[in-house]
Amino acid sequence: MTAASLPGAAAGPAAAPGRPWVLRVEQALGGLVEAPAALLVLADIVVLFAGVVARYWLHRPLLWSDELASILFLWLAMFGAVIALRRGEHMRMTGLVSKTGPQTQALLELVATAACLAFLVMMAWPALEYAIEEAEITTPALSLSNAWRAAALPVGVALMVVFAVLRLLRHANLKTSVTAVAIVGAIVGAFWLAAPLFQDLGRANLLIFFVGVTAACVFAGIPIAFAFGLATFGYLALTTYTPLLIVVGRMDEGMSHLILLAVPLFVFLGLLIEMTGMARAMVAFLAGLLGHVRGGLSYVLLGAMYLVSGISGSKAADMAAIAPALFPEMRARGAQSGELVALLSATGAQTETVPPSLVLITIGSVTGVSIAALFTGGLLPALVLGALLCLVVWFRYRGEDLSQVKRTSWWEIGKLFAVALPALALPFVIRAAVVEGVATATEVSTIGVVYSVLAGVLVYRQFDVKRIMPLLVDTSALSGSILLIIGTATAMAWGLTQSGFSKWLAELMAAVPGGAPMFLAVSVLAFIVLGSVLEGIPAIVLFGPLLFPIARQFGIHEVHYAMVVVLAMGIGLFAPPVGVGYYAACAIGRVNPDEGIRPIIGYLVALFIGTAFVAAIPWISTGFL
Repeated sequence: MTAASLPGAAAGPAAAPGRPWVLRVEQALGGLVEAPAALLVLADIVVLFAGVVARYWLHRPLLWSDELASILFLWLAMFGAVIALRRGEHMRMTGLVSKTGPQTQALLELVATAACLAFLVMMAWPALEYAIEEAEITTPALSLSNAWRAAALPVGVALMVVFAVLRLLRHANLKTSVTAVAIVGAIVGAFWLAAPLFQDLGRANLLIFFVGVTAACVFAGIPIAFAFGLATFGYLALTTYTPLLIVVGRMDEGMSHLILLAVPLFVFLGLLIEMTGMARAMVAFLAGLLGHVRGGLSYVLLGAMYLVSGISGSKAADMAAIAPALFPEMRARGAQSGELVALLSATGAQTETVPPSLVLITIGSVTGVSIAALFTGGLLPALVLGALLCLVVWFRYRGEDLSQVKRTSWWEIGKLFAVALPALALPFVIRAAVVEGVATATEVSTIGVVYSVLAGVLVYRQFDVKRIMPLLVDTSALSGSILLIIGTATAMAWGLTQSGFSKWLAELMAAVPGGAPMFLAVSVLAFIVLGSVLEGIPAIVLFGPLLFPIARQFGIHEVHYAMVVVLAMGIGLFAPPVGVGYYAACAIGRVNPDEGIRPIIGYLVALFIGTAFVAAIPWISTGFL
């Protein structure tokens, strides 16, 4: 599962009883990084919202707002990546590692840290070179040296090196830490000595590095971002003559695209609506409306996930907001824990296309597809899948005993609706602001933040100022882990393109018999696998730029293809036994993963049928464009 998928998750090697100074140093440095990271999130919100106000209401646009936000954004991404490394929250797959014995698991955890350290050491000098070269560029609006922005890369790398070393020193058994470093050092050394052999292997190097090395790293529990980075650096350093600072430049390009600033802002918005009680208000209204029918609370879960997905854009935040509010009452009515987590996982996959989905934002940033069109096209596909999930719920709960359930009066439902109305309106406010041109897809999140703050203070009276700082830090950590994946995946995609792989893939996919229908079918199967192994964002960053042009060659509408791809990845992400999203749902619902595997099969079948409907009928995705 991914530790980053769990709000507030913190993991790491056991602290050494004889080295308390290590923990004190780590905590002191951690505080020095967390404070500016939180302020950077807040600063970007203020700058972008000021830009919206100045442009739309005052008709005096701030020409420097986007530029300043971009500078702050790269620092936010790197500081967030540092915090995620310190907390052990970088996205990773530990399904195989968790099945080993305690000693082996402890060693593999430290091997993962040592591998991260190896990547960071390799990246340190190219990152510094890149920042020095960027110093010659001056920004157009603020007339600042671009070194102010690019310096975030070497500074962030240096800080991550420090925290990686501290994590190794923190372990109770120093011998295990030394063994882990020796293992990684031996592997890196072996690859370095084998460099002359790679020169004659040609295209086979793609399999060795981009398949072999990446897969070995991912399955060994090394964070996905660092697995991508190790494979890319290894390929370019050992098989080509490409200057490695170009790789850093591609990482910068991938991480600092202004559209991606929506990632931390929507993550913060998702955490904010949970804190202000907006999510609970929506759930209470839906429960009052449907709680008296068979399977009613399951329908509430489906509806609540659809609505909250339209606010937060983060699946982890969605599930964390809904599950604690609904699961206790559902258990009280006799629902089995496995059934609950199965439905929670299925709704996580179903709502992947509900705007403002982070995956849709990422697709827009790496493929050039209009984000506004993606937001519009994503609503109906999720409803189609939701309807099929409702059929499964109806079938499973058709014999439920509701004799002890009291029906909520219409008067009470009306009161619950009045309380929930500000929360229910937020998804429509966000979408209207984008469609009507009030704000861009990046800026609209700031409108949602301001709206949620006002609703929390004036309507729900649940705005705890003391919780803002931790929420901002959590936002930066989760965002940093996501953005570092996007950065290293962008570099990997560039490496694949330069190797000629994209041309070969285009020729291979173009030769698929059966035309567009067969291409869509192959894409569905491929992205189910990719979604289960890589998760949605890294998979789409890596393969989106390669496959979307091919889809256009087949005459497939880019929004239609995006919906098919996202839904397929959602199935893979939440399908056990590999899908990491499923394990995140189990952790949030506090359910043993084994309990949900059998109940989820019916829901996965419904999701697959729904995805086939969406693939076969383009109008579902493009009818309202």
